[in-house]
Amino acid sequence: MTNAERAFSASQDPVSNHRDFGFLVVPKQLRYDPAHPFHFGTWTKVAFGLGCTLIVANLYYCQPLLIQISNDFRVTYAEVSRVPTLYQAGYCVGLFFLSPLGDLVRRRQLIMILVSITTCVSIGLAVSRNIHVFQALVLLLGVANVTPQILIPFAADLAPPKHRASAVSVLQAGLMLGILLARVVAGVIGYFSSWRAVYYMAIGVQSLVLCGVYLIVPDQPPKNRDLTYFRILQTMLKYAVTEPKLIQAAFINVASVACWSNFWVTLTFLLGGPPYNYSTLIIGLFSLVGILGIFSGPLVGRLIDRLGPWLAILTATICLLLLQTIETAAGGINIAAVAIFCFGLDAFRQAQTVSLQTIVFSISEEARSRLNAVLTLSLFAGQVIGSSVGSQVFLQYGWRAASALSMAFYGWQLFVLFLRGPNCQQYTWYGYEGGFSIRRKPLLAPNTDCTPTSEAQSVFDTQNLASSPAATRGSLVAPEMRGLTSCKP
Repeated sequence: MTNAERAFSASQDPVSNHRDFGFLVVPKQLRYDPAHPFHFGTWTKVAFGLGCTLIVANLYYCQPLLIQISNDFRVTYAEVSRVPTLYQAGYCVGLFFLSPLGDLVRRRQLIMILVSITTCVSIGLAVSRNIHVFQALVLLLGVANVTPQILIPFAADLAPPKHRASAVSVLQAGLMLGILLARVVAGVIGYFSSWRAVYYMAIGVQSLVLCGVYLIVPDQPPKNRDLTYFRILQTMLKYAVTEPKLIQAAFINVASVACWSNFWVTLTFLLGGPPYNYSTLIIGLFSLVGILGIFSGPLVGRLIDRLGPWLAILTATICLLLLQTIETAAGGINIAAVAIFCFGLDAFRQAQTVSLQTIVFSISEEARSRLNAVLTLSLFAGQVIGSSVGSQVFLQYGWRAASALSMAFYGWQLFVLFLRGPNCQQYTWYGYEGGFSIRRKPLLAPNTDCTPTSEAQSVFDTQNLASSPAATRGSLVAPEMRGLTSCKP
């Protein structure tokens, strides 16, 4: 290829051109360079996690402000109660139609567009004077607020395989922190000021996030240039019914989220009634106990990297079942049991989530956004089951029956987990193919023929590794050769 041809090719490739949207220059350290891959270090993980915290909070600011919003717009509680539902409905739409774009387009640009939209919509929410306009903007904000579900698969792509779970755990911790912290912050600001002040604050927060995206998020080329948008959606639906790992993870996730939702929804009834009779303020402070559990996220991620996701799910689920037993026995008698369960629920639930994501992300590197969208949609099914069924059981039969319901859900999770062993092949639906060993396996199994690519061959030649054991049949691929070989069973 001549220099003129190279120049023309670079001008046609927006990644090679180092510009966002054709005019905004990408910072030098964030430009895509296959010869020098982006280093996804600790501070970048923290920045991604903080971004998840500040963005997901948009969906939950309204919850402690509904009475104020109702009084300001002079509408009934029934009408304003639709606001949280519209947020979640919009989020589901965004998950299905927007988050799969992470597998199709440049994610840096996609994230910048979505954060720009949420910033503009927050302005509309802060100045809105009509409840119907407010509700329409709430729905739009929910649709566009799926940036965390693009950042999490992006982090899985950027992180080295041996540190992938720890990277995802930091972002997942940020996500959970945003859900719990948003209610506290909005409640405090709303108490001392007004609900509009919360959304004015959100404008500033989203503007700060947008600046952070420009300065921190690296530029990467599209992963599937040969696919169209509708083909992306079609393959996402196909994965949802043909991938045993994904289906197993989704069934476990539904039950896990149902337990989490059941507890937090019925906690108000438990603490507000006898024998505790706590005020709304004290009940709200129990969210802070859950936040302490969330900060165990980085440790959880390192344990998953060391143990493997299947064993991590088993361990976390057994621990949750034991904690739920304590809650069932003493939750309505001793407040210490409730506090311990608050902490353990968020800590071990996070371990389950990160492990499930690690398993799902291993299915296909090129489809992580679509796979994550399916797994996250299962979360909403769990929320509906946990909040609706759990509330009905609590109101009709009491706190102990509601807690026993969660114990049944944990039993279901163990049943689904044991249907499929830790070493099954990708398309094995059930059984213990490969044995029950829970030790982590190397990246490349023995008895594999590996043919070096042209790039790998040059590494062999320059390092005189052609005759080493790492290049022979039945051996593991040397660390410096991973990703540079073409392998077949």
